[in-house]
Amino acid sequence: MLKRWFPSPLLSLFLLALWLLLNQSLSLGHILLGALLAWYGPYATRKLRPTPVRVRAPLALVRLVGRVAVDIVTSNIAVAGVVLGKPERRQRSGFMKIPLDMHDSHGLAALASILTACPGTVWAGLNEETNVLTIHVLDLQDEGEWVDIVKNRYEKLLMEIFE
Repeated sequence: MLKRWFPSPLLSLFLLALWLLLNQSLSLGHILLGALLAWYGPYATRKLRPTPVRVRAPLALVRLVGRVAVDIVTSNIAVAGVVLGKPERRQRSGFMKIPLDMHDSHGLAALASILTACPGTVWAGLNEETNVLTIHVLDLQDEGEWVDIVKNRYEKLLMEIFE
């Protein structure tokens, strides 16, 4: 019964906190309006979420967030080097394919977000039949290095978290 009326309590708490933070106010009106919106959003969209997210390893999620934060900063510096560096260095961009072992839709969505959030890489597609990921890399020097990054740095943790 409670799950029917509050389909995602953690999401509701996050939305309420975000509402209060964005409005920079703890007035009763903002708390009540934020609570109403934080409840109604997940309630109204509960049928749009076909499968619930199950985080099986919360500590792995913390490790992944830290890893991605470091990688985003590192990627920003590397992309600045490519863009501001010698013109011939810009000639090394390209597409590559990476076979994946992960099948969980939430893990794949997270991987797509991670790869697209890191400057210099973009998720270009996934062949659902073969489970082969296509990415575009701005500074593609060594395909083996990128396979290792995606499979060992991200996919293993995502599989630990979601599968």
